[in-house]
Amino acid sequence: MVRSLTAQAAPLLTVPIDIDRGTASSEAAQELLKPEYAGETLIDRVMRGVNQFVGDLLDQESVGVVGSVAARIVLVAIVVAAAVALTMVARRTTRSGAARREGVFGDGRRTAAEHRDAAERLAAREQWAEAIRERLRAVARDLEDRVIVDSTPGRTAGELAAEAGRALPGFAADLATAARVFDDVTYGEAPGTAASYGILRDLDERLRTARPALASRAAS
Repeated sequence: MVRSLTAQAAPLLTVPIDIDRGTASSEAAQELLKPEYAGETLIDRVMRGVNQFVGDLLDQESVGVVGSVAARIVLVAIVVAAAVALTMVARRTTRSGAARREGVFGDGRRTAAEHRDAAERLAAREQWAEAIRERLRAVARDLEDRVIVDSTPGRTAGELAAEAGRALPGFAADLATAARVFDDVTYGEAPGTAASYGILRDLDERLRTARPALASRAAS
């Protein structure tokens, strides 16, 4: 009788459930088909995938001691890479926002001649990036003063090239190139060069005599 009561009072043992990786992957795929995942953003999916990957790496029972050390090294590398990627995205976003805010001219207003003089002084000191910016501003101000393009505050170099290219189709390709050079040295942190400045200076000189009706002849 005592033995029977003891047997009845003995605690129940929980039997662990062992699920192989194939079954786990299948169940995870079925889980992702649920409606709550339908509106998930790409970033959320990537982060969930990274979390799943990291969780698998840190599974002590599957990787062992040596594997655990390697997993931690991989985890550190992932974290560092993610931090670098986020920093680059933040810097690009900041530069893009600055480009939209400042446009071609930034603060203040000067004449085309003043921008040209400033560009030549900077070029003489081999400050090519600054010279390139001033030369494109000379181009933009000259086109505005001659009413070839509208005077639009905050206009970007690309917008200037597109509008001027429609009015002067013979110069459209050169204007687009000049806009790219300006953006590269201003927002893309590319170094300015004498050759790049020469592109802007040559375009400025040719545009000074261009007229919308004679654009193709002037370009040639």
